[in-house]
Amino acid sequence: MRILAVANQKGGVGKTTTAVNLATALAASGKRVVLIDFDPQGNASTAFGIARDARTPSSYDLLTAPELAPEAAQTTMIPGLMIVPATEALAGAEVELVGEANSAGRLKAAIAALEPCDYVFIDCPPSLSLLTLNALVAADGVLIPLQTEFYAMEGLSQLLKTVEQVRARQNPGLDIEGVVLTMHDKRNNLSDQVANDVRAALGARVFATMIPRNVRLSEAPSHGVPALVYDLRCPGSEAYMALAREMMAA
Repeated sequence: MRILAVANQKGGVGKTTTAVNLATALAASGKRVVLIDFDPQGNASTAFGIARDARTPSSYDLLTAPELAPEAAQTTMIPGLMIVPATEALAGAEVELVGEANSAGRLKAAIAALEPCDYVFIDCPPSLSLLTLNALVAADGVLIPLQTEFYAMEGLSQLLKTVEQVRARQNPGLDIEGVVLTMHDKRNNLSDQVANDVRAALGARVFATMIPRNVRLSEAPSHGVPALVYDLRCPGSEAYMALAREMMAA
């Protein structure tokens, strides 16, 4: 089982879009996948059409009652893909866990109670909070979506520093799974320049597949389905299928 935290403290870079569609693509390729919505906004849950009143147990319960983990994973319309939904209650978990024993290791214990699968994706909130720390302690690797824009590298160094600290103190097996360049616009010279700069700085850590700026990726959540269900042939869906193949071949 490969546990991957999808993380970047910068908002709007495509974390949830990547988590939802990459998980879908891997499940479509025959893998068994669990997606944990670990953002109090619950956008990944919305992307699968899960109503607010149907999100119990939730990822909040993974932190407060890890034994509920097997019950928290719900089936989706994608065969082989399950999701642990999120509610606003997750935002209060950080306050509740302050001072608690092993507060950063709660998610790891809950994931251990899940049924075995091939991949677990943790869709992290846009912050370096206790929630993200829990994800990094539980994960084998960090998948970093990075928008190809001027400020792309801003904050990345802080995330990499946090990963190093977690590796040194709490999770020595934590790796950088890779950087996914998102919202790439091939018509924009700046977008290509940023992509080249990121590759020059991070080398083989950057996936060859780039996710294009694509309106169908943005439209899909409003229909309560992943983009691969909404429009399998759109450039965004094809890119996530290519990314899944690249990941499985690594």
